[in-house]
Amino acid sequence: MLSALTQRLEAQELIAALALAGLAPSVAAAQTPPTEAVAADPAVRTQAEALLPLLAGGPGYDSLFAPVFRQAVPLGQWTPLTKQLADTLGAPRRIASLTPRGRFAATVEVAYDRGTATMLIAVDPAPPHAITGLRITGTTRADDSAAALAKDLAALPGATRLGVYALAGATPKATLAIDDATPAPIGSAFKLWVLAEAARQVAAGRHRWDEVVPVGVPSLPSGILQGWPRGTPVTLQTLATLMIAISDNTATDTLIGVLGRREVDAMAARFGAAGPVLTTREAFAIKADPALTAAWTGADAPARRALLTAQAARIAGERIDAMMFSSGPVANDAVEWFAAPRDMARLLAHLRDAGPVVRAILAVNPGIDPTTAARFRYVGFKGGSEPGVIALNLLAETQDGRWYAVVGDWHRRDAAVDDAAFVALVTRALAQVTR
Repeated sequence: MLSALTQRLEAQELIAALALAGLAPSVAAAQTPPTEAVAADPAVRTQAEALLPLLAGGPGYDSLFAPVFRQAVPLGQWTPLTKQLADTLGAPRRIASLTPRGRFAATVEVAYDRGTATMLIAVDPAPPHAITGLRITGTTRADDSAAALAKDLAALPGATRLGVYALAGATPKATLAIDDATPAPIGSAFKLWVLAEAARQVAAGRHRWDEVVPVGVPSLPSGILQGWPRGTPVTLQTLATLMIAISDNTATDTLIGVLGRREVDAMAARFGAAGPVLTTREAFAIKADPALTAAWTGADAPARRALLTAQAARIAGERIDAMMFSSGPVANDAVEWFAAPRDMARLLAHLRDAGPVVRAILAVNPGIDPTTAARFRYVGFKGGSEPGVIALNLLAETQDGRWYAVVGDWHRRDAAVDDAAFVALVTRALAQVTR
């Protein structure tokens, strides 16, 4: 839901998630590889092969990488990163696959002794085709297990929850459950409640996906609609897609206004949540005011509804400081949205059955690296993050038609969480369902 400081997990950047706890979010982003469906120049494979000795700790850093890369990732950073990969996966052995992402870029899967690492690589079009960009987007460990996941999850400071659920019947069946009945802050993942209610009202004939409505009061980023003129006409499907794919807060608040707060509250209650469901602007405004935060924290549901009614004009017109989260967590244990993993799994199962439009919206941003996503027939995603909170919700269908939900969250009141480390754990959990 949150500001530009923390929205990286709310949008497409989440595909840069690593599967090694503690590894930096990107080895390099000096050049973002393009995605055109064209054949890769032979230089791309040549440079990928030349990368293997460096991944093994060998020499050649200065000659293989372009200055722009060396500036972004100095040798002093590169060396420990490659060592961590080797410590976890063993020695790099070969290029297992190379998928073009433009003439001078590709997704490369490197086979190690005990697993694989997937990387996005980009090379300079001009000879000698030095590597200008390299980003690790995922890893797999051949010896990974539920026990290893549980151990790594327990090592994280703060409170963590994780569940893996088979969606074969009416009730999700947990194949891994770690404190999955405990509600916790979920950040922008609450937008799945809004999507579910939008789908319900469309199915009931109250609204249409192609219905045009005006953009409402702007909220803070993440998103793009906060910069559009208020009242710009957009369809409900556009709002829903922006809400899920890039976690657009203004789209979310506009949708809640169209659907009705009571109706969204009722949908959230079906999946274990207590109302009232805050809009993102309301959450920002309450967090920004210590008196409102205290009043919200100490109130029951009717009192909270009364507070929102009394403060509606002020909240709609108030300027909210986008830097309010620059010092760390802000009331993330009180002014939030709360749900337990098992309830979020039920919600994902419900959304899977809510029709092709809903499934397509969830799949715009799959939330995981392309190589992991390619192992599945379908992947849908919605995450949420702010300082001290990360929540990840994945809906996946295996190639043989089995459906799973993977849901996890991590919460700290005292400090920020390591987003990349948690994404790594959840990606590992998802990868295990294909075995």
